[in-house]
Amino acid sequence: MDPNRLKGKNILITGAASGMGAANAESFAEQGANVCIGDLDLGNAQAVADRINAAGNGHAIAVEMNVTRREDNARAVAATVDAFGSINIGMFNAGLNKPRFFMDIDEDNWDMIMDVNTKGMWLGMQETARQMIAQGPMEDHPYKLINVGSIASRKPLVDVTVYCTSKYGCLALTHCGAIGLAEHNITVNGFAPGVVVTPLWEQLDQDLIDIGFKEREGQAYEDIVNNFLQIKRVSYPNDIIGTASFLASHDSDYMTGQMIHIDGGWCIQ
Repeated sequence: MDPNRLKGKNILITGAASGMGAANAESFAEQGANVCIGDLDLGNAQAVADRINAAGNGHAIAVEMNVTRREDNARAVAATVDAFGSINIGMFNAGLNKPRFFMDIDEDNWDMIMDVNTKGMWLGMQETARQMIAQGPMEDHPYKLINVGSIASRKPLVDVTVYCTSKYGCLALTHCGAIGLAEHNITVNGFAPGVVVTPLWEQLDQDLIDIGFKEREGQAYEDIVNNFLQIKRVSYPNDIIGTASFLASHDSDYMTGQMIHIDGGWCIQ
């Protein structure tokens, strides 16, 4: 990777202690960025920051945060600014899922998923944009907000109704944020993965067995690959970092309101 592609960029990533968030944090740092690793799991967030700092490319800090709380989002933004002088890019990656069939959804399941995936994204976008507006516009380039979506914002899935609802909300936040923040020279884009092998998906594999939707470990992966994907394999975090880097770089300066699918051809349109 070009060690100067993101040089001088100061980036906050939520949910970055593992999985896609961690992979993108390390990738951004390899390209010269300074990164704030925000996560509920401070221990693993600090481990990601330590790896970045030991590699000697960009710099990193770790911040404990619950994305469902406005004050935590504001504190993570402030920590980024205190450490690096400003914030240029926010990536809102924190998310979770807990499968339920439609008639089995209860208020706890709804609130848990919607609070993290949709409310947490909205709060992060708003608090980051608030700081960007206070900093004033950059001369030559926009500030950037990057939302981590899902194929579930395009495809209704019977076993994860609430997750789909939350990710349709992510798509709406991307579209509406792009319109609402354009006057402040802030772009809003996102990417939508399909099946990515991360701790979240490993738990989901077991959850689908627990609700009786699948019979054995690994069946969910196999069924999706065989029935829905044009590229006949699941993806890994390293399959995502190229698109994420594009959205963080100046190469995407004239884009806003877009959700790019990285899904092996699941959602061909």
